[in-house]
Amino acid sequence: MPHDLGPYLRLVALDGTLSQVGHLGSLTVEALDLLVGRKKLTSAGSGGRTQTAAMLGFCARHGVTADVEAVPSAQVNEVLDRLSRNDVRYRFVLDLADLDA
Repeated sequence: MPHDLGPYLRLVALDGTLSQVGHLGSLTVEALDLLVGRKKLTSAGSGGRTQTAAMLGFCARHGVTADVEAVPSAQVNEVLDRLSRNDVRYRFVLDLADLDA
């Protein structure tokens, strides 16, 4: 299923730019979401170390965090099954604490 960028573009200010970093797979973009507000959409494979550090600093200063679902690594097969069924609300994080040292 394609990712709809419309909700994100509607948050971009007048003459602003939404920069997509990394690969999300298929995307959908309505031209009207770009036309209203004279918005731009750009993309790049990676932001690089400097830009990544700046982004993490911005997130730290403004309290921007990610919603995650921590799952013991023993449940990795369940996680893969849920991914294949698109039954994922948050980013999965495998907790490796249950692995033998």
